[in-house]
Amino acid sequence: MRSVLSSWRFLLSRRWVLFFLAVILIGYGTWWLGEWQFGRLHDRRELNAVVRANEHRAPIPVDQVMAPGRPVGETDEWRLITATGEYDVAETIVVRYRTREGAPGVEVVVPLVTADGTALLVDRGWFETDDPEIGPDKLPAPPAGEVTVTGWVRADGTGSSTQVSGRSTRAIASGPISKAINEEVFTGFVALKAEDPKPATELAPVELPDLGEGPHFFYGLQWWFFGVLAGGGFLYLAYDERKHGPRGERKGTKRRQGGPFSRAPQSARTIPPSTGSITPDRYDAAGDSTKAATRPNSSGKP
Repeated sequence: MRSVLSSWRFLLSRRWVLFFLAVILIGYGTWWLGEWQFGRLHDRRELNAVVRANEHRAPIPVDQVMAPGRPVGETDEWRLITATGEYDVAETIVVRYRTREGAPGVEVVVPLVTADGTALLVDRGWFETDDPEIGPDKLPAPPAGEVTVTGWVRADGTGSSTQVSGRSTRAIASGPISKAINEEVFTGFVALKAEDPKPATELAPVELPDLGEGPHFFYGLQWWFFGVLAGGGFLYLAYDERKHGPRGERKGTKRRQGGPFSRAPQSARTIPPSTGSITPDRYDAAGDSTKAATRPNSSGKP
């Protein structure tokens, strides 16, 4: 038992303790991120349930759902309402930089002034244009005179994008628009479904929300998998060091002799026969000189 415990004592070293703490931190972070994604999935499902319940219900008068200074309730968003009044075209606000299928455009918001003087902000739809601050004189005109609109209730946008510059904004919020047009308005706005009477030229309809659940479920699983992977990596590296010792202190394996790529000892080289010429031995008669000059025969006889 002592030998087993002693073999794991390296885990108490400073290096392994810091490694363990880092793995714990990573594990907590991935668990939290996974929980965050599953929380977003839960919120998305609840919102989808509200939208499905509200978007096809019979319309009710606007003052039963919306009022000045009263935020739109979570269960009231995407509820169908009706309102009657006259459009104040001169106070049109456009929501800039709204692209559809790669085409630039704006959403057109026109106040509908009701009988008691309170204005209802109506998002009438989308218009294709390159001008992010296009004026009402260049936009398709809404119906003149008294108009009855039917639309879905929407909550105000939030953040700095709701600020109104001139007659345009990046997100619809009743507070900033109310100050810009100097009119009392219902809190929230309405995404138009239908107008009676119909305009001469209709805008592209407001896009309804996507009721899918998005990638949150798989993102949550992915974060949790990363946490499990970090813990598994720690256990594997600890087992590897216990079995083979620290990586930086391991001895290299010896090179095998006589392997398939080892060089054979060099043998004595056979000397090839020489290609040079060798003067042959000559056995001349005694007294003859091979280097003597030829003398003429003094006797005159052949």
